[in-house]
Amino acid sequence: MNLCTRARLQMVSITVPLTLLAASCSLGGGADEGGSDGDSTGSGPDTVVLVTHDSFALPEELVASFEEQSGLELEVRPSGDAGALTNKLVLTKDSPTGDVAFGVDNTFASRAVDEGVFASYAPTLPEGAAELELPGDEDDALTPVDTGNVCVNVDDTWFEREGIAPPRTLADLADPAYQDLLVVPGAATSSPGMAFLLATIAEFGEAWPAYWADLVDNGVKLTSGWSDAYQADFTQGGGKGDRPVVVSYDSSPAFTVDGEGGTTTSALLDTCFRQVEYAGVLAGAENPDGAEQVVDFLLSQEVQAALPTSMYVFPVSSDVELPAEWAEFAPQPDAPYDVDPDAIAANRDDWLREWSDVTSR
Repeated sequence: MNLCTRARLQMVSITVPLTLLAASCSLGGGADEGGSDGDSTGSGPDTVVLVTHDSFALPEELVASFEEQSGLELEVRPSGDAGALTNKLVLTKDSPTGDVAFGVDNTFASRAVDEGVFASYAPTLPEGAAELELPGDEDDALTPVDTGNVCVNVDDTWFEREGIAPPRTLADLADPAYQDLLVVPGAATSSPGMAFLLATIAEFGEAWPAYWADLVDNGVKLTSGWSDAYQADFTQGGGKGDRPVVVSYDSSPAFTVDGEGGTTTSALLDTCFRQVEYAGVLAGAENPDGAEQVVDFLLSQEVQAALPTSMYVFPVSSDVELPAEWAEFAPQPDAPYDVDPDAIAANRDDWLREWSDVTSR
């Protein structure tokens, strides 16, 4: 989670119908920010082009070290959030806009794999990464690089001040005791919003639309992206918001430390959906060898160790020692929600259409 760049979208009201989005403009911040029109890779034997989401960030010295050791220039092309990135990769699969992609997550990965976006590449995985491989990826199209959990977060100081017990479960969020307290990034416009929708589908099964109708009746506020929900509307987000319950990440409490040995927020670990971000060599890449070197670079101990502080995600390598704040204030759930990738691929459009219908009534 990049606190500054994750979803730079305008807030929408629950009363504004959310339109199902398609093609490259569909999911969060879809515009390119890398200055490329995406029509060509621009790569060659001395360049390797990494297509990624807007939140990609690594220390300059690590990138410089990669370039020095590989003899390649690494060109990074941001392409919106995970959803927009995936859409673009699918739409350009016959003329890829780069050599390698990073940032497709498990809520969208099945679509990209089914569309043949990626070539096969099976790097040596660090300890612990194998358990995060994409189920059903028999051709080794994608490699897990980082992970995290989308969880409901609460402002503990607000609930203590008001003398109200904070919610603990997804079902609690529909309780009238929490009316007008929850803000959520929309599923149609945000990858964490989509992850939260999948958590509710995993919890309530076919009854999930009724649950969302209850959330609407209970005053849930929808925003287009994570930044609006957390930074503008959440009471601990710095924007003087008025909602003490927000959908964010399990790592978020590590960024609200109070300077007195504690943190002012908590992630509700019974509400989480695990996200995994993948990298893969693009089919038809002009520099497939360079692309494989980039995947190896992302799995290196140095990059894995840099992920928590540079992109606010957990490394897939179990050999990396987490920052002290993360170890203390960012516990991960033992049993996050999960939805089969094949089910996501088969039902994503229908789920989003029904979700939009329910939340716009």
